[in-house]
Amino acid sequence: MRISTRGRYSLEALLYLALLPEGSFASTRSISENTGISDGYLEQLFIPLKKVGIVRGIRGAQGGYLPGLPPAEITVGSVLRAVEGTMEPVACLTAGTCPSEGECISRHTWYELYREMADCVDSITLADLVAAYRNDGQESFAI
Repeated sequence: MRISTRGRYSLEALLYLALLPEGSFASTRSISENTGISDGYLEQLFIPLKKVGIVRGIRGAQGGYLPGLPPAEITVGSVLRAVEGTMEPVACLTAGTCPSEGECISRHTWYELYREMADCVDSITLADLVAAYRNDGQESFAI
């Protein structure tokens, strides 16, 4: 699976939000200024993230965005699935889509690859990314 800018930028924007003081929120403009991700692209990224509750929006002139859940409850996997869709490395892993599903000799390999990737991204939380960022002593913002 190749992670697109949708996945990478979503994680970067969420990390920015998680690094703010608890309960604080940020406008797309301030996120854009600090991450280099355009306002318009951020708005597009936040649509699917809001649908699954990962991001919450506050309306109004002084509104903005904040994490919809505690950072320890947001996994990298949940973010990637929200903005990228399935994480399956090949389409034939979806039940009923492969005519050779029963006798395919490589299906097990693709399934194991999928499981390893899913287990990895599902074990990393936004809180883990925040801790890693802070432990690295970063002075500028970038993932």
